[in-house]
Amino acid sequence: MGAGSRVRSFVALPVPDGFATRLGSLMRELEPVVPGLRFVRTESIHVTLCFLGSATEEQLAILAPRLQAAAARCPRGEARVAGLGLFPGRGAPRVLFIGLALPERFATLQRECEAAAVAAGFVLENRPFHPHLTLGRWSSRSRRPRLPAADLGPCPLEDLVLFASNTLPGGSVYTRQAQFPLPG
Repeated sequence: MGAGSRVRSFVALPVPDGFATRLGSLMRELEPVVPGLRFVRTESIHVTLCFLGSATEEQLAILAPRLQAAAARCPRGEARVAGLGLFPGRGAPRVLFIGLALPERFATLQRECEAAAVAAGFVLENRPFHPHLTLGRWSSRSRRPRLPAADLGPCPLEDLVLFASNTLPGGSVYTRQAQFPLPG
């Protein structure tokens, strides 16, 4: 990143490869149920804790040590992954997701990441945190599908990552800018 350039960024908990494989199997099972849905790449699946938007190098330099400190206070653990859902809650769906039941320490980590981002000069969206894993997106209007039950069990969460997002014709590509292992 050069001086004065900006990069679209976010803070997240990535899903380990082994669990991403399980999510890929679920997505293949869902293909006939959700026509017109463009599934995300399994290697890109993550729990977004804080969307930063357009970031400068200076902002990210201020943010990184604050994220490292927040990660050091949050022991690694697991989140239960279950329950398919759609965003928005009514009308034509735009996103298919599977929900997460996060232990309280991860909700605390999410709040600390938001506070760190504000302290680094970011203006955040005023939305409540809804932990989920995005499975796919519709690019055109579609009817709300009938979703089957889905319970994938516990997913390990072991790292906090500052990602850069690059939108390409085939979908977004996420690059790890900084990674902070959770203790434990």
